[in-house]
This record gives sequence, structure tokens and C-alpha cells, in this order.
Amino acid sequence: MIDRLEKTLRRYNELSKLLSDPGVISDAELFKKYSIEYKGLEQIANAYLLLKKIEQEIKDVQEMLGGVDEEMRELSENELERLEEEKEKILNEIKILLIPKDPYENKNIIMEIRAGVGGDEAALFAKDLYRMYLGYAERKGFNVELLDFHETDLGGFKEVIFSVSGKDVFKYLKYESGVHRVQRVPVTEASGRIHTSTATVAVLPEAEEVDVEINPDDLRIDVFHASGHGGQNVQKVATAIRIIHKPTGIMVTCQDERSQLQNKNKAMRILRARLLDLYEQKKEKELVDARRKQIGRGNRNERIRTYNFPQGRVTDHRINLSLYNLGEIMEGNLDELINALMENERAQLFEEYFGNA
Repeated sequence: MIDRLEKTLRRYNELSKLLSDPGVISDAELFKKYSIEYKGLEQIANAYLLLKKIEQEIKDVQEMLGGVDEEMRELSENELERLEEEKEKILNEIKILLIPKDPYENKNIIMEIRAGVGGDEAALFAKDLYRMYLGYAERKGFNVELLDFHETDLGGFKEVIFSVSGKDVFKYLKYESGVHRVQRVPVTEASGRIHTSTATVAVLPEAEEVDVEINPDDLRIDVFHASGHGGQNVQKVATAIRIIHKPTGIMVTCQDERSQLQNKNKAMRILRARLLDLYEQKKEKELVDARRKQIGRGNRNERIRTYNFPQGRVTDHRINLSLYNLGEIMEGNLDELINALMENERAQLFEEYFGNA
């Protein structure tokens, strides 16, 4: 680890000089490239410099201990204890900084919520989840854009697709991928029996054009009339778009906007995100990365959370955490859940990279 830190510090100092070089300053692209690299190393370099400073202070105190009176010895030993604790704290911070970040951590996302088992009740639950994420986004200052949805007769969602943008969106919401289960008395249940229904959530990092190359010849694009409640046509002009990616069979439809171009742009955003997700899933299978399958981006075929309304309880099964503030959680107060999931992942990564070191 020390060798890696020394290399990081050398590169950091080298970049500092390069960013003052007139030749680099005059080259906008090169200056931008070095600035990004410099910023990425800054935290680790500064933490390592602080560690070296503390280690020197420890050495100085240890050398002084041999030639001091009893009173000064006690003070020096207290100071040494404080410095050792500070060193341990900095070491742990450095280890966390050295753990590779998720490459999509700063990405915006596209979320897809679909009704699962449970008919109309599952669709109503899917809508409740959508509202929950709207509430969370508002609390965090994220922006939400509705991309496409299909309602049921009772006002639930068979499917709803929306984007969430803002600082570190994927970092916070990546844990939501999976099967969400609800236990409650449905509005359609006259006898008051508790039913169990499910909805699936997919969290896809939103892909830029540079992230996913799409050959136009691989696309089949159909234009049709947008349909409203009950399936009736709601526009005289055909504006709805269906895009099929022929190599993968992925199909996306968008009909919410009033123009073909707007619907096509939205459909392409969803398609790029789904393709990026597909490529990442293939890579993960090849790497057999058990950690990420368990908690990282989430296995959407796995039940991750249960919302039990009669008990007012929410349980996240991945970390065996139960909270009894279901009402607040359904309003979007997800911080306690998400923070616990982040801490659990951090602990797993720490163990994976450093073990007992």
C-alpha cells in the first residue's frame, strides 16, 4: 500500500508542475485532462502527506521519551497515544480512498418500475414506489423527468420509466434494483385479507452516446398513433415511437410527447441505458463478481425489500435491517435505508481489498 501511495504522491507532484507549464496551459484539451487527473489524486495525496506528518511526530515524541522527567513522560505518552489514534484514523480513510470507485457513481439514471405479481394491487404498489422515489428526489434536490408510463383502470402503473439527474444520483439509488414486495390489504379486497404483491425496479446508469455505440442499421423504428386510457387513439397525427434494437431484441416505446422527435429522443435515451446495462451484466457474469451481484447494482430477480403495512415495517433483506417508520419511507425518507446499504457495501469492499491489514 505504501508503494502505491508513494507513486500517487509522485504523480500528484508531477501534475502540479505540469499544470503550471505554459505549454500545457496553452493546450486546452491537455490542460483539462491533467486537471481531472490532478483532482482525482488530490484527496489521496493530501491524506498521505498528513499520514507522513503524523508518523514523523510519533517518531519525534518516541525519541524524546528517553530523556524527560516523570511529569513530562506522562504528557508525552498521552500525546503519543493521541497521535497513534489519529494515525489509525487516517490509515482507514486512506484505505477507503484507495478502493476503486464505481465507474458510474456520478451518472444520472433511468429508473424502470414494473408491476409484478398481484394484478391491480401490484400496479398500485408500483405507483406508490414511483411516488416514494419522487419524494426522495425532492429531498435530495434531484430532478425527475417522466419518460413513459402505462396506467391501469384503477390508476396504478403497469410500467413507469423516468430519469433522475443530479449530483451522485447513481451512487445513492443503485441499491434499489430488485424485487420489492408489499404486504397489505388491497383497496380491491372487500374481506380485509392481507395480500402479498410485488413490483420490480431497475436502476440503469444513463448512457451518453460515447458510452454505447449504436449502429443505425441495427434499429427498426416504427411510428404509430399514441393511445390513451382504454386504448383509444388520442392524437390524429402519428407521433408515438417504437424502437427495436435488432441484435438484442430490446424494444422501447415512447408516446408521451407531442412530436415524433421528442418521443424518439426519449426512446433513444432509454435504449442506450438498457444496452449499457446489458453490456455491464455480461461483464459481471464473466468476472463472477459475487459482491456486486449481492448488493452493488442489485439483482433485479432477487427480493430485496418488504413493505409490511399492517406492522408499519420495512425490511431490507440484503442487510437484515427492519425499520418501523413505513409511512415516512413511503413519503421518500430513504436516507436511513440507503446509508445502511452504503455502509454495508463499504465494509465489504474494505474486507475484500484489505482483509485484516
